[in-house]
Amino acid sequence: MGNLRSVAKAIEHVAEGVSVVVTSDPKVVAAAERVVVPGQGAMPDCMAQLAACGLREAVLDAAASKPFLGICIGLQMLFEHSEEGDVAGLGILPGNVRRFPEAATVAQGLKVPHMGWNGVGQAGRHPMWEGLPDRTRFYFVHSYYVIPGDSQQIAGSTSYGILFTSAVARDNIIAVQFHPEKSAQAGLQLLGNFMRWRP
Repeated sequence: MGNLRSVAKAIEHVAEGVSVVVTSDPKVVAAAERVVVPGQGAMPDCMAQLAACGLREAVLDAAASKPFLGICIGLQMLFEHSEEGDVAGLGILPGNVRRFPEAATVAQGLKVPHMGWNGVGQAGRHPMWEGLPDRTRFYFVHSYYVIPGDSQQIAGSTSYGILFTSAVARDNIIAVQFHPEKSAQAGLQLLGNFMRWRP
């Protein structure tokens, strides 16, 4: 479903001595102290893979009970519905996933997918932003973005033709549209913050 090895290596780098396991075994996910769900590619494929591996319930349980980090599609799948493939998400957070509007991007000479470095405006204090100045740049690769149904859950926003939500937070869940594992020192800082986080 995504950059699993890259994410695992980045977490190992910031959390020395911690056992990091890449798995599709629901029992291993259930036993984990914290869970990271990265993902890239198409939302319908990711949702189908979750179901095929028996991971859907394990991910729902993890998001309800332990520190949880979603990355890219791992953010989008938390919501109710995606325009990409007209597919249902997990429905953990209210809201939808939409494609960047062509009128807004083309008019500004921007290409979709949104690919490259961009700043994230922090919507307030949260442990994930510890040591990261407002507007820190992270690496993005995506054509779709989330529209949360609850604005209180928006933790960060980014401008690309439109202002879109690039990070969300609720209780034990944080999720980001960008790829911390591809975002150099800033990404490592965010992953380290997640590993130290005690929600």
